[in-house]
Parts: sequence; structure tokens; C-alpha cells
Amino acid sequence: MSEESLYQRLGGHDGITALARTVFNNHCKNEVIKNRYAKSDPENVVQKVGEFMCAGFGGSEKYTGEDMLTAHTGMNISDEEFNAVVNDVMSALDTHNVAQKEKDEILVALWSMRPEIVHV
Repeated sequence: MSEESLYQRLGGHDGITALARTVFNNHCKNEVIKNRYAKSDPENVVQKVGEFMCAGFGGSEKYTGEDMLTAHTGMNISDEEFNAVVNDVMSALDTHNVAQKEKDEILVALWSMRPEIVHV
């Protein structure tokens, strides 16, 4: 018997899109990083984050954004900002009652991307 993908365990496209929206809303309230999102298009951010998560978690969606290194080069993202993003994601997972196993998998994925995102 095969285990469901992370994509399936998070509720597929709809569940992950709802999660992406909560993450974005958390970022917009987070004093450490909210200025980075002040002039962004919320629907575009939610779409791209949702695509990225869906594709990365085992869904059939295509990610249409830039790779992490390209997207974050020149932004001078600090460790503090990266940690704020991780905390916002973990908070969103709590909001959506995501189980610990899935939280752990997502946390590992986030930390694996850190070298492509943090550039000070």
C-alpha cells in the first residue's frame, strides 16, 4: 500500500491554495517582513506560492514563477527575515490543523531552500 503524497494529505489544490493565502496574510501582519509585501499583488503571490507548493508536494500543477535563487537574488534577505517566513508558514499550518508529520516535511523543505534565499 502506498502512502498519499504530501499534496494529497494537505487537501490537494484547494487545501494548498487556502494554506498559501493564510501564509500570505501572516506575512502581511508580521512586523519583520510585512514591508516586503506592501506593494505586492496578493492574488499573484498566493497563486505563485500555491503553484510552488502544489508542484513541490506532489501535485500535477506547474510552477510558473522563477527558481528560488533567481527570485531572491538582490533582495538581501536576512536570517531574521527567513526565520519570520518559516514561523509564518508554521503558524499557517497550525491554523489549518496540519498534522505534525506534514509540518516536519514542510519544515525540512523550507530549510533545504535557505541557501537559495538568504543573501546578506
